[in-house]
Amino acid sequence: MARRRTLSLILAATLLSGGTVALSPTGAGASPPRPEDEYRPVRGPSAPAEYRYLQKTVRGETLPRHAYDTAAKAGARLPAVGGRWTSVGPTNIGGRITSLALDPHHPDTVYAAAASGGVWVSRDAGNRFEPAWPDGWTQAMGAVATGPDGTLYAGTGEVNPGGGSVTYEGTGLYASRDGGRNWRSLGLRDSGAIGAITVDPADPKRIFVAAAGSLYNGGGDRGVYRSTDGGATWQRILAGANEFTGATEVLIDPRDADRLYAVLWDHRRTPDLRTYGGVGSGVYRSVDGGATWARLAGGLPAAGPEVGRIGLGQSVSDPDRLYAIVNSTAGPFAGFYGSSDGGDAWTRLPDTPELTTSQSTFGWWFGKVWVDPDEPQHVHVAGVPLLTTKGGGRTWTADSSSTHVDHHAMIWDRRHPQRVYLGNDGGTYRSDADGDGGWVKATHEPYTQFYSVAITPQDVSRISGGAQDNGSLRSWGGPAFNEYLGGDGEENLINPTDKENVYACYQYGNCFWSTDGGETMTYFGNRVTAARRNWFTPVVFDPRDPAVMYYGANVLNRSTDGGRTWTAISGDLTGGPGRDPIYTNYGTITTVAPAGDGRTVYVGTDDGRVWVTRDLGGSWQLLLSGQPWVTRVVVDPRRADRVYVTLSAYRSGSHRPYVLGSRDGGRHFHDLSGTLPEAPVNDLAIGRGLTLYVGTDQGVFVSPTGGGVWLRQGRGLPLVPVDDIEYDGTNHRLVAGTFGRGIYAVQVP
Repeated sequence: MARRRTLSLILAATLLSGGTVALSPTGAGASPPRPEDEYRPVRGPSAPAEYRYLQKTVRGETLPRHAYDTAAKAGARLPAVGGRWTSVGPTNIGGRITSLALDPHHPDTVYAAAASGGVWVSRDAGNRFEPAWPDGWTQAMGAVATGPDGTLYAGTGEVNPGGGSVTYEGTGLYASRDGGRNWRSLGLRDSGAIGAITVDPADPKRIFVAAAGSLYNGGGDRGVYRSTDGGATWQRILAGANEFTGATEVLIDPRDADRLYAVLWDHRRTPDLRTYGGVGSGVYRSVDGGATWARLAGGLPAAGPEVGRIGLGQSVSDPDRLYAIVNSTAGPFAGFYGSSDGGDAWTRLPDTPELTTSQSTFGWWFGKVWVDPDEPQHVHVAGVPLLTTKGGGRTWTADSSSTHVDHHAMIWDRRHPQRVYLGNDGGTYRSDADGDGGWVKATHEPYTQFYSVAITPQDVSRISGGAQDNGSLRSWGGPAFNEYLGGDGEENLINPTDKENVYACYQYGNCFWSTDGGETMTYFGNRVTAARRNWFTPVVFDPRDPAVMYYGANVLNRSTDGGRTWTAISGDLTGGPGRDPIYTNYGTITTVAPAGDGRTVYVGTDDGRVWVTRDLGGSWQLLLSGQPWVTRVVVDPRRADRVYVTLSAYRSGSHRPYVLGSRDGGRHFHDLSGTLPEAPVNDLAIGRGLTLYVGTDQGVFVSPTGGGVWLRQGRGLPLVPVDDIEYDGTNHRLVAGTFGRGIYAVQVP
């Protein structure tokens, strides 16, 4: 039964002296970023991850354990209506790969775990990847591995935490005996994220799992686990120092299966703070199969609050040789160490410029060391570039040209001399030169993470979108896309009256326009008034005239000439900058909704405020405050006083609405969430009649009655977050930008 709750939200009596407050434009003198900064599209997880975490939580509260899993089950129970979703690409771009594994019985078969895109398999040496994981299960992945009997294992939940991200948690460990066609659960459901799976090469029933645990909740299944019966039962054999200490690595000595190494890591996140290190972080060793463990010292950093994520690698050809990269709690590089006696003694190797800068300020995004199985002095280290040494760590070279940046996975295929597979933020690569260059990218890997999607009724084949790690992408027909603006892709727009007039942004509102379909781009991010800009800065067309545009910073900017010039039409519409010293761009506009009357504009902010002006900025009225992050405000193009607001947050045990609707210009709002699953709502689109569509972290839902009663829209859409949906009434289609499986489309009335 739909929940109907009227919110009496005329807040002037409590927050403002009158029903309307006039704000003169301020910040006109705010200095734009210097040109050398404007055009530096730095890719990295800190800000986008921070953006996603803050967007989906409420200050002072954590994400309830299994919240996504519970919401997914609720969504799956809703009836599905409409046609079947089809993937429209991109197939050639890829996305973040967290782990790789080889099939021991089938040459040229490699498995890849996509961060929020499931498990994939290539049977042609990494050229094409096809799905090997159920579309209806969680797509969040941390690790894949194979046993000597060919069993494929998948550990769900991504261990790379980002800058406080909603790193999507998983539902435990799974196994497949037929190459990913069928799967069964092996438990560890409370593991949150699984960093590594290692199977005894001499005993396929002996399995070790490094469980990192939930990033947001203490306890659960975290530490190193062992099964001696193929996953039927589990025993925790190494626990951490506290409830937020988890395991990220577990290695079996190739010479002695009772000799084990593990890495533990203290890491947690609250809405106000990230702590990616602590006294529980360290390298551990067991010589009795895991019955007892000792924290290794002998030159490694002593236990302390500044010890962050550690990556550990062991030589197969010389098992006494170990390497470890250590990063600080704050993120920067803190040392590279080598041991030649199985970990008793460690030597800090030279801090070369290539090595020390490789981790940038976010070493917690990497934490991986890979040793050539045939050459113990040949080592690769994950970083922004891929680092390589052939001298055991004394000198390094950085390969930042032939692959995408930000590396996470590597595996040697010893059946093919010098063949190596690599996974990074751009997808999967193969080298037949021992990983020392010669990288060839996979040609088919449709697991891109999209923040936005843009379409035009003029040409259904024309589509673009902003993608995490992979810039602004476009296709003027077919599933192959190309990047036309770098950085982390954010807002993308196509002029509805001129398909060659396109707009694209990278992080923090660095936006460009083009009149030739993106072939040449002109920067306008330095022409607006802004003291703070959101990671995803909203830029929108006026529905009456696309030459009129709006740009949301901490103030609202308006252009009447397609973005060439801008004027601030508000003061600061937020509560000011946040208190977090890391995320300094809090206190910004997140969504802008101009009405069809040419005068009314609604905006929403990251600190839970919704405003309206009915005179193009002459005065502003506060409609809502104290809400979670406002993901979208949408105004009915036929009625300026019919407005919808979507929110994105979890509150433990709360039934607060996630979709609000007003028929009187925001004076009163009604809860329209009804039968929606309790999950973050990211976008809303208005269809024909009373039809509403919403994109959520659990897919796309439709209400033919204007809210309250919701149904699943269509069939065939994977269980993946949908950040943006676009409705095309002319061509009767709905297009969804997913955060992990690319772009999908479905025919609608």
